[in-house]
Order: sequence, then structure tokens, then C-alpha cells
Amino acid sequence: MARRAAGADPSRSSAAIRSQPPTETNRSTAAEPTSRLRDAHERFVSTGSAPARLVRRVVVDSWRRSARIGIDPDRVSAPVDLSDPELAAVRRSHPLAAGIPTARRLLLQPDAGWVAALTDHTGRLLWVEGDRSVRRSIEQIGFVEGGVWREDTAGTNAPGTALATDAEVQVVGAEHWARSVHPWSCAAAPVHAPDGRVVGVLDVTGGPAAGTPMAMSLVRATAAVLEAGLAMPAADPGVSGGQPVDVHEPRLQVLGAHAGVLHLPVDAGGGRVRLSRRHTEILLLLAEHPAGLSGDELAVLLSDDELSDVTVRAEVSRLRRAVGPLLSESRPYRLTRALRTDADTVRDALALGDTAAALTAYAGPVLPRSEAPGVDRVRADLSTDVRAAVLASRDAELVCRWVASDEGADDWAAWRALAACTPSGSAAHLRAVARLHAVEQRLG
Repeated sequence: MARRAAGADPSRSSAAIRSQPPTETNRSTAAEPTSRLRDAHERFVSTGSAPARLVRRVVVDSWRRSARIGIDPDRVSAPVDLSDPELAAVRRSHPLAAGIPTARRLLLQPDAGWVAALTDHTGRLLWVEGDRSVRRSIEQIGFVEGGVWREDTAGTNAPGTALATDAEVQVVGAEHWARSVHPWSCAAAPVHAPDGRVVGVLDVTGGPAAGTPMAMSLVRATAAVLEAGLAMPAADPGVSGGQPVDVHEPRLQVLGAHAGVLHLPVDAGGGRVRLSRRHTEILLLLAEHPAGLSGDELAVLLSDDELSDVTVRAEVSRLRRAVGPLLSESRPYRLTRALRTDADTVRDALALGDTAAALTAYAGPVLPRSEAPGVDRVRADLSTDVRAAVLASRDAELVCRWVASDEGADDWAAWRALAACTPSGSAAHLRAVARLHAVEQRLG
């Protein structure tokens, strides 16, 4: 399929988690008058604030990230940096390649009025197909196969925001950051490998129909079907989002807002288990201490206040009922098999010197709401290591992605590094200089 350069100027089981009713995060605002939403967007671009009653929190948060990184709302800059043969090779090797016919069958109907698209874990569009008129129009804004539609390249958009939040989302009209995308609506959902890692995002983009609850339901259901296909034995267990995985080992999500999901292998019951914060803390601490922890040691790592042995024992007993044979019956408390976390994925990438992969895998701080001393140590160490690798890279794209995160938003050293590694006069350089000047004004 022909592609054009981007940058045109404007005009937890899986079923259980997805069966939850619509929330403020994923609910469409198609009913909101277009002019009022556009006015709210213009107000935010001008002042940095928007009326909460008009704009959903998920959208405002994404707008803040887009503004923080310096995305120009008057220009989409979704890069296309692969040749056609290179893109074809990436698509063939992707774990979701075999699912494209399924997505085509479920999402594309003659009168749907949208295109369907699939990205990889970096936000690169691997497949775009559907209504010819819609496709010709969105090619003008760089929505083409090979284009990278992360938030840090294109601002608020459904595939990019779904990737940033690891959650399904609809973005309707003027909720998009770039003005040239305001005529469009889109619905997107992340697709997970059996180990819980995001391997891609499924999306439909088009006119008003793409902003309806039906569109979101279709995307959600299709993503669930693709995930089920990845979990089948016939699926290639050796590839997931560019990282080798073993679908036979349990994995625990501990990063960012979606921490607290345990992925169990088939021989341990299979599926996803949603854990409480305390139980996630205990599993993380035991994963970090494979030799095991005594009741006293676990109590110290869990709380600054004194926890009794009875309290610790009761929590471990309840956790054992949730995770079964993964947790030993004897003391010291320990896991009966290796438990990898998404924090381990970040560490592995850092150990290999692949800072880009580490930053992509770093979905946010370790258990951000936890106050457990042992968790706080793990959280601080990983954040420090990621930050250090990003700053040492002197890679403008990586530094831009770091300052766009909540952790990097007020990182003065990172903004200074961004100013140093970007061309003078570029949007990113000017944004960094302005941020540094504002900090100096505030301090002085």
C-alpha cells in the first residue's frame, strides 16, 4: 500500500477486566457540542487550563503531556522512517500479524465509514485498511502505514493515548491535540501478550461512527479475540513486542496505573488475577527476595509502623488462596517458582544498553500509591536508573519522552539536557528553554 510522508500542515481475566461498565476514562463525549469542545481545546492551548465539565480527565492529562513535550497543535509530525520492504518485514515478524485477517473480518464492513488500524508496541502503524474515502483523507494528516502515532509524536490520539495509558479510549473530534485531526474520531484498545505486555494497539478511525459506543465495543471485543489467539499454543511464544518471553512463567504487573495484575500460566490455572495493593506489594517483595523473607523481615518491608506476625500471616494466607501453589506453605515466606515483573523487563533492557526499549517498557513508577518502605526502595532505584540512562543517551527523542512523563515534567536537569541536545530554534529546544526560564523565574 502506498504511503505518504507525515507532517502535513493542518486544516484481570481479560473478559472480566473488559466487562466493566464504561468509565470516565473510556467513555465517549460524542454528545458534547463540537463548538464547545473546540473552544475548550483553544482555551487549553492558550492558557493551559480547560473546564473539567467539558473535557474528560483522560483527555486533559493527554493534552498536558502533548503540551509539555512541545507538540505543535498546528502540525502533525508522525514520522515514517522505514522503507516499504522494512515495514513489510516488521509486520511479518510481529506477533499480531496472524490476527490481521481476524481484525479485518470483525471490524471492516462495506458501510462502516472508518478504517481499522493496528500498531506495534512503539505506536507504529503496521496495518491500515478500510473505507477508501476515509483512508485518502487521513493520509493527508500522516495516518499511514509506517507512521508513528505515539503521543510524543502526534499528540492526543486514540492509538497513542491507549498506548500511553494501557487502557481503551475514544478520542472524539476536538479532543485530539492536533487541529488537523479534529474532523475525525477514533476508538482504540491495547492488545496484550499472555505475559501482560502490550504488543500493539487496535484502532478504528473515521467520522462520527467511530465515536460511538458500538465502535468502542467492536474494538474491545476484537482486541480480546486477538489476545485469545496469542494465548493459544499455536501462537509463537517467543516474541512479544520485540522482547523474548516465556508464556509458561507467571508475570506480575507493578508499573504505573495498571499495576496489580498477576498473569498465571496454564499449569497454575491460567488467566489474569486482579490483586489488592497489599497482595501486590507482598508478591513484588518476594520476587525481589527469591531466597524468602521471614515474617519480621516482610513486616519491616511492608510498613513503617509495627506489623504483628499475626497480621502478616493473615495477609499471606489470603494471598495464598488467590495465587495457589505460587506461594509456599512453609516459612520463610517465598515463591515456589520464578516470578517476573514488568520492572524486570525494564531492567533487562537497561542491562543491554537499550534505553529506548527500557523507556517504552517503563509504564510508570513501581506501585505509585504504595507507601511500603521495601516497595519505595524498588520504585526509587528503577526510576533513578531509567532517568540516568535517558539523560546519558543525549538522544533528543528519548529525553522528550521522559519530560513528557509525570516523573520528568519538573526534572530541571532533563529539560536542560533537552535544550542541549536539540537544534537551536526547533520546537523542542524552544520549549525546553522556556521551561528552564520559568523555573529560574520561580526560584529567583
